[in-house]
Amino acid sequence: MIPKPQIGKLKLKNRIFLSPMEEVNDIAFRLLCKQAGAGLTYTGLFHPLSKQKFYTKDKPGFQLFCNSTKGLTEFIKKYDKKVSLWDFNLGCPVLRAKKAGYGAYLTDLKVIEEILKTMREATKKPVTVKIRKSKIAFDILKLAEKYCDAIAIHARTKEKGYAGEPDLDFALKIKLKTKLPVIYSGNVNERNAEGILKQFDFVMIGREAIGHPEIFANLTGNKKFKRDYKNYLKLAKKFDLPFKQLKFQAMQFTKGLRGCKQMRDKIAQAKSYGELL
Repeated sequence: MIPKPQIGKLKLKNRIFLSPMEEVNDIAFRLLCKQAGAGLTYTGLFHPLSKQKFYTKDKPGFQLFCNSTKGLTEFIKKYDKKVSLWDFNLGCPVLRAKKAGYGAYLTDLKVIEEILKTMREATKKPVTVKIRKSKIAFDILKLAEKYCDAIAIHARTKEKGYAGEPDLDFALKIKLKTKLPVIYSGNVNERNAEGILKQFDFVMIGREAIGHPEIFANLTGNKKFKRDYKNYLKLAKKFDLPFKQLKFQAMQFTKGLRGCKQMRDKIAQAKSYGELL
């Protein structure tokens, strides 16, 4: 029998994950991706001092961002039983991350170590860290080997954001340098996922999954799953997600459909659940 893939003591049904994405990864979308076949789903970015309501029915990988340990232990202990693992984001390249000094803009190795150490001491669940190609990537890797169960690498610099081709060779250097499981991120799609999985332990699928949760069904051979926005709506209503989020996801689900521009115009004008449906 082939053993199930795992991170730390966490056993997973496969090696294909939904990448953490801000705004996109609401609870309804995550559950839909899990139904399709995603081996693990991640939340968007959350700060440990956040007072937001969190839905964790999919038992996600919970992604945190911060630039200090304030509130970190308390937050992890509060939600520890409801998540599969804890992930620390050192890869976010957006402008507000730059202004606040977190994500890919947090480069103080002492602070990074303090945060990872605090996370490690606060939980027995797996701890992971997501990084980008950078001058300190290998320094962070050394810290990850002390405190983490896996490392995720998005093989673009923060300056590139999500543009251009990821540097696969750089990601492979990370892989060759460590015994930690390495999760590859960046332009993973149906055409290349199988090849990437021959070189890395896991893959994350981000933008290719937006509006298309069926990508996980296609990659895992799940023939029962059918892409249908109505299924998203049912889940979204169950968790009482805000109407603007339903409209946002509706826009994404039009991708690849005939007459999508006209559909988006109508979606933008919808003022009620009935109109949207």
